[in-house]
Parts: sequence; C-alpha cells; structure tokens
Amino acid sequence: MPTRASSSAAADQSDERLLSRIGEADHGAFEVLMRRHNARLFRVARAILKDDSHAEDVLQEAYLDAYRRVGTFRGQSSVTTWLTKIVINRALMHLRKHRRDRVVVPFDGHAGEQESMEPHMADDRIESPSDATLRAEVRRLIEHRLDDLPVAFRTVFVLREVEDLTVDETAECLGIPPATVRTRLFRARTLLRAALAQDLDRAATNILHFDGARCDRIM
Repeated sequence: MPTRASSSAAADQSDERLLSRIGEADHGAFEVLMRRHNARLFRVARAILKDDSHAEDVLQEAYLDAYRRVGTFRGQSSVTTWLTKIVINRALMHLRKHRRDRVVVPFDGHAGEQESMEPHMADDRIESPSDATLRAEVRRLIEHRLDDLPVAFRTVFVLREVEDLTVDETAECLGIPPATVRTRLFRARTLLRAALAQDLDRAATNILHFDGARCDRIM
C-alpha cells in the first residue's frame, strides 16, 4: 500500500515522476502536479471559454480526466503538453455544448508578423498607486479585447504569447500544423492592434476635454 507523499517531499520531483506516483494512487503527488500547472492550465481554459467560473469547472474536469488516464501517458510529449491537450479538449467540448463563442471580428490591418503584442510595462522602480491602477486598467482592456477574438486565434495567442510555448508545442497541443499556428498568431496580433488603436483614438478625443463647467469658470 503506497504511502501518501507530502508536498515538500514531492515538490522537487519531475512531472514524469509525479505521474508515476499518481499511478500508484499517491494523492499527494497529484496535488503537487496540480499546483504546479494550475496557473497555466487555467489561462488556457479561460482563453477558450472567456469565463472564469467555467474555466475553473473545465480545469477540474480535465484533472479528473488526467487522473483516470494517467496510465496512458507514454512520454511522447512533455507532461505539460499532455495536460494542456486534455484541458483544450475539455474546454472545446464545453464550448460546443454551450455555444458560447459567437463573436466575429473582421480581418483588417497589415502589421508585420515579427512584431510582438506583449506589453512591456514593468520596470525596477516602485509602482505608485496611480500607476498600479493604470496598469490594472490596461490589463483589463487587453483581456477584454482578447476575449473579442475568435476562439482559434485567442487560444494560439495565449499559448504563444502568454504561456511562451514554442510553435511546435502549440501545434501539438492544438493538433494543427505549425504554419497554421504562425498564421493564427499573426492574425490575432493584427486584430488586437486594430482594436486597441481604436480604443486609444476614442480615448484621445476626451483628453483635456473643455466642458461646460470649465467654460463657465473662465467666464
């Protein structure tokens, strides 16, 4: 009868070793594996579903699938890729069932493929409360515009730009050719740029707005 591994004992073990112990009903090892991958897998599910609570539900279902199928892992890909594929399959099943993704975004813009959409806002200085608020608002705006992308582009963008998977890893997770990954990432970047540029243009029209109250004060 295998003993339950403590989190501290299993924390330094490889994903493959953890899977082996999970196959022996070691629940402690399973907890370590979940905590190690929770953030990434949640973001992948969230990218597809655009809903936090649904992403959490799908992630729990995916972990159950992984637990039941742990004996099928053959090491042909990394454990991370294996888990990501399970989460993607679960999320897409959920999406098809509930028909939640109906957003259509037109293709426009001609930005170069090599440019990066990843925001570079962090620096070494201490962030003021106003800067932190602005940073949070910018993040919410980008997340909102990312949610507007079609699910195929949104998922590729998150895997490549947020999770930093390679083109080949992304292609394996999604079951598509690497060339398709590059095309979808290019279109996702282009659409995001166009949407964010429109937001910036609208915001710029209200800068230093000369409203009636200011006019009255001057008078």
